[in-house]
Amino acid sequence: MSCFAKEYEFLTEIGIEPRYYGSFVDGYWKGSGSVVSSVNPANNKPIAEVVEASSQDYEEGMQACFEASKTWMQLPAPKRGEIVRQIGDALRSKLEYLGRLLSLEMGKILPEGIGEVQEVIDMCDFAVGLSRQLNGSVIPSECPNHMMLEMWNPLGVVGVITAFNFPCAVLGWNACIALVCGNCVVW
Repeated sequence: MSCFAKEYEFLTEIGIEPRYYGSFVDGYWKGSGSVVSSVNPANNKPIAEVVEASSQDYEEGMQACFEASKTWMQLPAPKRGEIVRQIGDALRSKLEYLGRLLSLEMGKILPEGIGEVQEVIDMCDFAVGLSRQLNGSVIPSECPNHMMLEMWNPLGVVGVITAFNFPCAVLGWNACIALVCGNCVVW
């Protein structure tokens, strides 16, 4: 595919090219697997091609995620919340374009596509507030001169699996909270 069809030229505004790498590994887009065509379900015409991750790409991505989790979980929750806020702001700045892309790929009407991206933005806002409320409880113990302490601890790396018809919203519902709780996320 040498260039986008006229109606898909807006995709360059969000950094998408006619052939795009489908996995983000250790700070870079890559893929060395098979090439699939993303098709508009309304007219069966290709939107773009995606180079999928290979098993090796996946393994590299998981290793990078585990390494990053060691640093991420050490950041204070409000600092993680600040980064999630920045993610929300970045999505907010490209809301229309991302909504159009989602509408194209899922075959949804445009307000549904924009609304789904807006759900992720809303979850970012919610998670930012949550990042300052991850407090635990001090609970009386049955033993004399003892107490129990409830505390949030990161799990490390969590996976989010999304349905084809709600890929963006389901990711947001899960990833935003997982991130502020100190977990890295594989989508």
